[in-house]
Amino acid sequence: MIERAVVKQDVGKPKRSIKGFFLSKQVVPYVFVAPFVLSFLLLFLYPLISGVILSFQSVLPGQTTFIGLSNYERIFNPTFFKALSNTTIYVVLTTSILTIIPIILAVLLNSKFTRFADLFRAAIFIPALTSTIVAGVIFRLMFGESEDSLANTVIAFFGMDPVDWKFGAVSGMFLMVLLCSWKWMGVNILYFMAGLANVPKELYEAADMDGAGVYHKFRHITLPLLKPITIYVITISIIHGFRMYEESYVFWQDSSPGNIGLTIVGYIYQQGFRMNDMGFGAAIGVVLMLIIFIISIIQLVAFGTFKKGE
Repeated sequence: MIERAVVKQDVGKPKRSIKGFFLSKQVVPYVFVAPFVLSFLLLFLYPLISGVILSFQSVLPGQTTFIGLSNYERIFNPTFFKALSNTTIYVVLTTSILTIIPIILAVLLNSKFTRFADLFRAAIFIPALTSTIVAGVIFRLMFGESEDSLANTVIAFFGMDPVDWKFGAVSGMFLMVLLCSWKWMGVNILYFMAGLANVPKELYEAADMDGAGVYHKFRHITLPLLKPITIYVITISIIHGFRMYEESYVFWQDSSPGNIGLTIVGYIYQQGFRMNDMGFGAAIGVVLMLIIFIISIIQLVAFGTFKKGE
């Protein structure tokens, strides 16, 4: 009798299908996380480990040899410091411009006194959809060396002499910063506008009742509540600035006079692919990764991101 009861109980119990297994509460979280984990392992962790290993090697056609720290000993040369200097100046300028100006423009667009705000919100995002190479070609035509180029025509109107834009250190940096600012200004404005949408209007109404002016409301209400967005914008601007390559390439391709447009990523490409020294290029990439990591941590600590209660 007991054996019959057990058999009947087993027969009446529904078997779990494969679909039911993947939809169970124990498995579903892992199914949703799996794409991120796989992409992280294949597209980030594996290339990172491979790049670090490659930086200790000398890679020749059909031959790979471990050479220890020799590649890292070669990094600290005048060309690397020139690339680091150019990249650092570029990062400081673009981060400052793409943080301060978007905040101001976002506040103006978010104001109830601004007409056609929706039109401006749609228009400012268009440059981000444009390829950097395509935009760079247009900028090269605008800032050409001839007297008939648009930029030289404009400055000639004010009595200034034509400028060889791509052959000066200051003007060359100006071109790269201008192209980057034009392309990403609208994206950062949208970030700050999204942050402004979460600021309670009651705070501004209370400030108006207390007689606070525009400046005091901006300083004591808007800026503090936009701190998370500001930290995010500064962080991504620093990272994108150090990994910049396209803005330099569209103006000078493989080389620039006096290395005025050489960046660290450009130096990696130059050594790793043009000079066929993959180990040395990988070592420069590892140093660049450490620089970005250290600067990002310092910036986050300076803003108090890791403090409890914030």
